[in-house]
Amino acid sequence: MHRLLARALFPLVCFFGAAGGAAASTREEARASTGDAFHVYVSNEHSGEVAILDGATHELLRTIPVGKRPRGIKVSADGLTLYVATSGSPRMGPGADPERAKSATADKSADGIAIIDLRAGQVARRLDVGSDPEEFALSRDGRSVIVSNEDIGEASIWDIETGRLVAKATVSGEPEGVALHPTREAVYITCEEEGDIYVLHSKTAEKIAMMPLGGRPRTVAFSADGTRAYIPLETTPEVAVVDAQADRLLEKITLPTPALPMGAVLSPDGRELYVTTGRGQHLAVIDVATKRVVETIRVGARPWGLATSPDGAWVFTANGTSHDVSVVDVRERREVKRIQTGEGSGPWGVAIGPVVRPRE
Repeated sequence: MHRLLARALFPLVCFFGAAGGAAASTREEARASTGDAFHVYVSNEHSGEVAILDGATHELLRTIPVGKRPRGIKVSADGLTLYVATSGSPRMGPGADPERAKSATADKSADGIAIIDLRAGQVARRLDVGSDPEEFALSRDGRSVIVSNEDIGEASIWDIETGRLVAKATVSGEPEGVALHPTREAVYITCEEEGDIYVLHSKTAEKIAMMPLGGRPRTVAFSADGTRAYIPLETTPEVAVVDAQADRLLEKITLPTPALPMGAVLSPDGRELYVTTGRGQHLAVIDVATKRVVETIRVGARPWGLATSPDGAWVFTANGTSHDVSVVDVRERREVKRIQTGEGSGPWGVAIGPVVRPRE
């Protein structure tokens, strides 16, 4: 069934009294027939696995063991490789703490990035990227990773093929989010402790700018043209709107309490910004043009990472303490399903990629 026809028929199905589950099934069948297949990859911080979900049927397909505390997660440009940051540091807010980085309570052998061959369905090798990696970005050419080393207050750049340290920079305490600018040779690093954003050269780690925003910034979502950056501030609670060419704060969007904004992603058309609210247990929808919160949608407990489907129809949120992933229908403004990722799994990050069939 053609996608436009499916969307036109959906309200009629509801009108004639079909159950919500049947309506959702109709939409999923229609989507599957259009060839919009994709996979949703979820890092499970507590269980040490990556969960693979079917983007069309919204079902858990399988899990892959990756190591301790998987958090940051990215798919390669060709969709065949998955990168996942792992850490042997205890699950706590450490701050920039070199002594803790050396302590017996931190298993430094577990720190790194697991590189998963998705056709083989397993970890192919591990990349040493320094102490306590939390988030990272892949370079545009796919040859290097830019990493936040949380417990030592650094950002570092590593060559993926050789494992060589290319460059590093000292930043302020608790660096977390790492986002590559879409049009400049720059990367934004969010530093929670002091509320700073460090702007570094994406190849040399040279400091370009520093923006003090306050409010424990968590992540960064860039507009496709690179003119704006949207940065959730957990404790304010606000989303900072930044001129991403001049690296300066423009304004802040206030979220309704009890929001603790964490992750952010723009819709594929750039018209809406979706923000997870942590213990606020909602997904906030912000109209980019008016800079107003237009909807809050109830999801699972402590939503953190999130991603949109390639066509923008769905948002998937990783719910850390309810151990599931919420599937949000963007058009209907409602959660339609929660996908269990395993007892005590602790979902953290979400990435989207094409369907990769395992080798026989």
